[in-house]
Amino acid sequence: MSKHESSRRRTPIWIAIGAIFLIILLIIWLTFADLTGNTDVAAFLTPYIVQSPVI
Repeated sequence: MSKHESSRRRTPIWIAIGAIFLIILLIIWLTFADLTGNTDVAAFLTPYIVQSPVI
């Protein structure tokens, strides 16, 4: 296996960093939502869906 083929199989470092960053943002978002008590997204969106239903 040549050097070019082995480097093609590795995940680029910027993709790994981006994935880790997104996971951290998700954890922060869910923690903030849990601390504020706003975790029921379905109940939050229901009044808007009832006012303008999608046919």
